[in-house]
Amino acid sequence: MESGLRDARILVVDDEPVNTLLLGRVLAAVGYQRVETHNDAEEALAALFAAHTADVPFDLVCTDLHMPRLSGLELIERVRADLAHDDGLPILVITADLTPEAEQECLERGASDFVTKPFKGPQVRARVANLLRTRLLQRQLREHATRLEEAVRARTAELEAAHHDVLERLAAAAEYRDYTTGQHTQRVGHLAALLAEALGCEAHTVELLRRAAPLHDVGKIAIPDTILLKPGPLSESEFAQMRSHVTAGAQLLSGGRSELLDVAETIARTHHERWDGSGYPHGLAGDAIPLIGQVVAAADVFDTLVNERPYKPAWPVARAVDEMRRQRGRWFSPAVVDAFLRVLEAHPDLVATLEAAARHDQAERDQAAQRG
Repeated sequence: MESGLRDARILVVDDEPVNTLLLGRVLAAVGYQRVETHNDAEEALAALFAAHTADVPFDLVCTDLHMPRLSGLELIERVRADLAHDDGLPILVITADLTPEAEQECLERGASDFVTKPFKGPQVRARVANLLRTRLLQRQLREHATRLEEAVRARTAELEAAHHDVLERLAAAAEYRDYTTGQHTQRVGHLAALLAEALGCEAHTVELLRRAAPLHDVGKIAIPDTILLKPGPLSESEFAQMRSHVTAGAQLLSGGRSELLDVAETIARTHHERWDGSGYPHGLAGDAIPLIGQVVAAADVFDTLVNERPYKPAWPVARAVDEMRRQRGRWFSPAVVDAFLRVLEAHPDLVATLEAAARHDQAERDQAAQRG
């Protein structure tokens, strides 16, 4: 006998002790070592449920049909209803009364196979072995499916990590062209996430913003250095070309198959729209601007104000905060500005961090100038 069958747990239920004794001996004679017999169906049912609760389930139930207190049909029905998660548990009906009607009802209740009394040893052993082999195969298939699911989850996590890494590098590549360091995009992502949290967005949206916001200016890859690095004001034609980075970024991020890319595309396309409708590229106003675009716009503008750019010096944080207040209802949604002020109040270390980042970026620029 296969070792998997020898270790199977078998529950035998019959109100006649002589029948349970005989069946137990028939099974023990061929090597079944874990056979439990009961002459009371309710006690058998309690033992069955207790075993499953303790995670040592039975692998086969052998039951008579006509028993006092709880019939075999009722037992089958209870097993199928209460152990619905274990729909592969086989139930072998052993009875002297297997009329076509009884057989049909047994099948409808969930019986797996039948043996008529008086039974013969070889017949019982064959039916038991077949049902247990099927049970074992189902268990192996479930375990294999579980391993596959775990492998798929692990591989998916690896692919997502690689995907995020590529996107982060893409954001950094765009930023390095007009900023000395690659920290602006990360700061925008961090602040955008804090703003979304303050606005009551769910955790999943907050995390998406944290990851997608750094890609807001990825379209600057398509802008010439003569415009991107120009130290003075842009001409009308130059500004028109600079504004094209929004469309370029949205096109670069479009057509993706991930939620992250969808969010990043929306941010790239809408983070230069303004609450009063004076922004670009579509002149959207008010809540026609997606909330994620509104949030990233505020985070981007504030970080840009407190850091030096080729066309402007860094502003003191207090002046930048005053400007954010002044743009409430103009550039930015009142709700977003209010959330921004709450974030600053709730995170007093944020101002110090921004000031330190500005000093660090200035030092990087000074060193680059000396090397150049």
